[in-house]
Amino acid sequence: MTERQSGRLYGVGLGPGDPELVTVRAAGLIGRADVVAYHSARHGRSIARSIAEPYLRGDPIEEKLVYPLTVETTDHPGGYRGALDEFYEEAAARLAAHLDAGRDVVVLAEGDPLFYGSYQHMHKRLADRYPTEVVPGVTSVSAAAARLGKPLVEAEEVLTIIPGTLPEEELTARLAATDSAVVMKLGRTFPTVRRALERSGRLAEAQYVERATMPGERTAPLAEVDPDSVPYFSVAVLPSRIDRTVPEHPDGEGEVVVVGTGPAGPLWLTPEARGVLANATDLVGYTTYLDRVPVRAGQLRHGSDNKVEAERAEFALDLARRGRRVAVVSSGDPGVFAMATAVLEAASADPYRSVPVRVLPGMTAAHAAASRAGAPLGHDYAVVSLSDRLKPWEVVAERLRAAAGADLVLALYNPGSRSRTTQVGLARDLLLEHRAPDTPVVMARDVGGPTERVRTVRLADLDPTQVDMRTILLIGSSQTQAVARDNGTEVVWTPRRYPPV
Repeated sequence: MTERQSGRLYGVGLGPGDPELVTVRAAGLIGRADVVAYHSARHGRSIARSIAEPYLRGDPIEEKLVYPLTVETTDHPGGYRGALDEFYEEAAARLAAHLDAGRDVVVLAEGDPLFYGSYQHMHKRLADRYPTEVVPGVTSVSAAAARLGKPLVEAEEVLTIIPGTLPEEELTARLAATDSAVVMKLGRTFPTVRRALERSGRLAEAQYVERATMPGERTAPLAEVDPDSVPYFSVAVLPSRIDRTVPEHPDGEGEVVVVGTGPAGPLWLTPEARGVLANATDLVGYTTYLDRVPVRAGQLRHGSDNKVEAERAEFALDLARRGRRVAVVSSGDPGVFAMATAVLEAASADPYRSVPVRVLPGMTAAHAAASRAGAPLGHDYAVVSLSDRLKPWEVVAERLRAAAGADLVLALYNPGSRSRTTQVGLARDLLLEHRAPDTPVVMARDVGGPTERVRTVRLADLDPTQVDMRTILLIGSSQTQAVARDNGTEVVWTPRRYPPV
């Protein structure tokens, strides 16, 4: 006697709702199934079954998998998650009995089975025990874009799929940072999603799609939708920005946002800064820093030399007076030896006093370098620029003496360049009057960049020829430690406790 072969499990995607969008493969499997299973709420109605009904043939066994709860509370000892896990185990056992009997089981799934689909809970419990095939379906994301008639993403744009059940702060950050987005699972979450869109500056471009391809379909600008009318089967869509017209504001109410991009690369960029850069009509900045920002269609870029900060600030403010949304790009944090001061100085005088100006923080070089070395800034510290282009060297020296005399850790910006070669040596000799020769000095160059190099030397061994404008120096206090660890690395840290005076 031959052993009976088990049946085959199929997770079948039905598409967004219109039965005509069911794939040929899915329709064929539904028509040949021994068992057709589908999920439903306790009312017993199943959208999945209604979509599949035109393709049912013969008299298959129907397994209705009824959720014990949806969003209500439960007295289950494991709470909401425990109640659902128990339900999924029981449902999987029911399907396993059919498979063990040699019956093929088709589990119906709206949209795509592995895209926020209930089928996946059966898949995780059964696919390693039985032959399994997943048949993809058209997702509600694609259906929504098709019904709006708007591209979701083009070229190098990024699409983010977001569940509306996330906390508002997380929703806001993700919406601000991405090019295009679709927010799923609206219904009760709609007020939170709307606030997140408004806080991220994306509400005006957001579109609403309800029951795409199904009876009762509705599309509208999301800002115009009554929150009390929103069902679960609806999505918010932020379409492609490419080719979207961005006119100057009719009454000249533009703004300038000074954006800190961090020390290098997109990994150091905050979500809010990423969103402002994407939404700007114009980018203004030192050409080297502008090159770090992705090129976007329709966005104007105004690069200039690094030595014309005042002119750059006034140019940005003039653009904003014409109604443009201007992002002034600054490396690191714009308020630390960077463009925020220049913009605010110009904005405090006529004719720019009424132009809105915001400053968005960024990871500054001192903190980035400190993180690579350990925690050298773990106690009080001072930040000093060694550049004497905008202040006399005597002022720099006086501040170094004061900080050294107070036993502060020092973060030294702008230590040297091709035209400034003496400052590092002068600062080293001055500090040696107050610090021991073996005081740890972190030399961090191009942190976060492709040529990053971070090393620790003794203050007495600090070599000015190894320092340039892309280097930051962190000079330890009398308490700063440089400790070799068992894995061969060295960490530098400054204790938070200071010995009694």
